[in-house]
Amino acid sequence: MPYVNIKVTREGVTREQKARLIAGVSDLLVEVLDKDPATTFVVIDEVELENWGIAGVQTDVFRARKKAAAEQ
Repeated sequence: MPYVNIKVTREGVTREQKARLIAGVSDLLVEVLDKDPATTFVVIDEVELENWGIAGVQTDVFRARKKAAAEQ
């Protein structure tokens, strides 16, 4: 009984995109591990940017720094 947890930042992931993720992960588990989709659980958690960190800072800070560096 596979359980897959997908975490994404909350930035407008659509219902259709989530449906594709769930179907795609389920299909992959069938293909690679021969798992039954009826017993496969996929959970998508959306995380606020201030709750997601990269390189020791919050995501929005990281992106702002990266953008500033690219503009130099």
